[in-house]
Amino acid sequence: MSFINYNAKEIHCKIVYYGPSLGGKTTNIQWVYQKTASDQKSKLIALNTENERTLFFDFLPLFIGKIRGFTTKFHLYTVPGQVVYDASRKLILKGLDGIIFVADSQAERFEENVESMNNLEKNLETQGYDIKQVPLVIQYNKRDLANVSPIADLRKALNRYNSPEFEAVATQGKGVFESLKTVSKSIITVLKGGDL
Repeated sequence: MSFINYNAKEIHCKIVYYGPSLGGKTTNIQWVYQKTASDQKSKLIALNTENERTLFFDFLPLFIGKIRGFTTKFHLYTVPGQVVYDASRKLILKGLDGIIFVADSQAERFEENVESMNNLEKNLETQGYDIKQVPLVIQYNKRDLANVSPIADLRKALNRYNSPEFEAVATQGKGVFESLKTVSKSIITVLKGGDL
């Protein structure tokens, strides 16, 4: 749920990047950070471990514009991909407004993608969210690699709710802003009282 600060006339929205370990969640946020004008962002915070590039989250507020006189800020987070950090995933999902599910297209990561999507559904349900009511974008990352699963197979396994989807190469920025803009527009539609 968006946080509204009436005194500052600000609406704060939370977008969470979710997906398997080393699938490209952090790379997405790093690309957005590097390509965003300095007056539209604050400091990028990353908490890294030996095994995982992001233990808790990357946090990047983006100033998108105004809705009914309120400045809208999007805060971007990633969850740790490793299952052992499931408690952190749950914590980071609290208060979310939208999700970008970053799938690793490599064929050998197919089952990890499915497990991660199942985990997302379970964690959302545990917190009282209906995944069909949350703005969700599916991003099929690492499409530039040789051994990738066909999009049709990934779609069948992961895009269970007919969500907007994008092929991506996050290291090159392909699909990164398209995914972010699409989920942001869906969040704004919800804020304005529309349906997904």
